[in-house]
Amino acid sequence: MSLNLDKYFIMGTINCRRDPLVVLEAALQAGITMFQLREKGENALTGDSYVQFARKCQSLCHAYKVPFLINDDVELALKLNADGIHVGQDDLNIEMFRKRAENKIIGVSVHTMEELEKAIANGADYVGIGPIFETSSKKDAEPPAGVAFLKKARTDYPNVPIVAIGGISPTNSSIVREAGANGVAVISAISLSEDIWKTVREI
Repeated sequence: MSLNLDKYFIMGTINCRRDPLVVLEAALQAGITMFQLREKGENALTGDSYVQFARKCQSLCHAYKVPFLINDDVELALKLNADGIHVGQDDLNIEMFRKRAENKIIGVSVHTMEELEKAIANGADYVGIGPIFETSSKKDAEPPAGVAFLKKARTDYPNVPIVAIGGISPTNSSIVREAGANGVAVISAISLSEDIWKTVREI
């Protein structure tokens, strides 16, 4: 699977007001380039219903030839043979996952230069930097960082694939791209959009 971070959609059932599979398919039709299932928070699916929902998301992604990643859940990612996984700082030893899942995409959330350097050293395929702006999608989000760290990361590591996340919308995505991001990751901008095609195009 190719690593195209351009329009990166992250979603779980709790992020949608309507059928999440309808939302995901609309986003795929509109041209998202990566999808990450992030099923977390109050009223999130668990157990078999979570696994079945993940399978349906994976099938849709494969039908549109878009990489399907799972947030944090290593066992599920391995069970479904997902295209990759995205982890936070507290979630996983990357090397352990790499040993169990060769040729998978591994993304890591970073908030400091030290975390960025560690992620690169450990073999991350890309890093997620954020939150860039205020976000309501993640209750435990760090304070907004703006684009200063993003710019520095791009200057110091010109070849590292970077996706920016946090409060990104069609109105501010160009700011993030100009600061050096290879792509933008969004949750609510797409999941709550009344016109997903238009939103994805503008992002």
